[in-house]
Amino acid sequence: MAQNCFHPSIEGAQHGAKSLAEFLDYAKSSGATGAQPSNYMLQDGKRFKSAQEIKDTFEQRGLTLDGVSCHCPIWVHTTAWTGSPTIRPFIPADVAQKSPTAIEEWAETYLIRLMNLCAELGIKVLPMFWGVAFGWELATGYPWGFWQGGDYDLIKKGQERFVKKTAKLRAHANKLGIYLAHEIHPGTAAMCADDFNMLVKICDGDKCLAVNADPSHCWEGEDWEARFLKVGSRIYSCHVKNFTIRPRLPLRIMEPGWQKRAMQFVDIPSGDLNMVRYVELLIHVGYPKRYCEVMGRTTAPLIVEAESAYRELDATSANGIQYVRDNLCFPIAAGSFEDGMGA
Repeated sequence: MAQNCFHPSIEGAQHGAKSLAEFLDYAKSSGATGAQPSNYMLQDGKRFKSAQEIKDTFEQRGLTLDGVSCHCPIWVHTTAWTGSPTIRPFIPADVAQKSPTAIEEWAETYLIRLMNLCAELGIKVLPMFWGVAFGWELATGYPWGFWQGGDYDLIKKGQERFVKKTAKLRAHANKLGIYLAHEIHPGTAAMCADDFNMLVKICDGDKCLAVNADPSHCWEGEDWEARFLKVGSRIYSCHVKNFTIRPRLPLRIMEPGWQKRAMQFVDIPSGDLNMVRYVELLIHVGYPKRYCEVMGRTTAPLIVEAESAYRELDATSANGIQYVRDNLCFPIAAGSFEDGMGA
């Protein structure tokens, strides 16, 4: 009998108003069989909950712990040097008043503690994204032609900065057998597949540098198939998310209101992307096999991260979980459909 290699799961960062128990109750009632909480859901004040308490909370609900989303603290770690206020929502108020160097050191210590906890939990895959290691000029992605001059080279300097600033975190991840799965994303240290492969190259092929596939960030020229074929061997985690592009509106506009922007995240069933084709590509590049081998599981999670500018968040995510369960967790072909012809 054909076997299913996936199960429906959900990402917790958007549901941060819920406690871990509340989030898991919601995930269970929505049809998920696994969950990927955010790092904040694992905290108990300034400390982390014990590994046993976290395991018990999952086991009581019959859910698998599929990974830990730590996008926010790693964004802080590799963006603090710029002095940007965009890191403040993700750190304690007293830490936010410190110097960029002190904030970076705080984030590094926090992330090492988080990795230690994940090792206790048996988690080997951490979805995240590296921050603005190359500076805001390159993060715009706009080819002004001013990235290099007679006395500076922003790309070379950014490469040196990335290697140095991430060295301790990468070394600790490798020590624990953890994969840091970067979500290739506008405005981060790797905004396309070539950027990510450049990070791997400058870090001498570091094993821990992995990818968290998310097709909803492929909306400026590089489609999801082109992107994930280029980095396929390093995909260890994934998100299922969709978007729509409103025609004749600028993609880059200083408009904070999602309802007025050209690119909008939407319900998974109604977006521009074909989610079945996306999941087929994940199978093609070996994601489920890779995840199951690393995590010692029989199925890999399809982790819903559905958002909408119009539909209420819990309703959007629940709809996404049910769509994944009913449409994307399909039995996998063991051979070609031609095999039985003429038999």
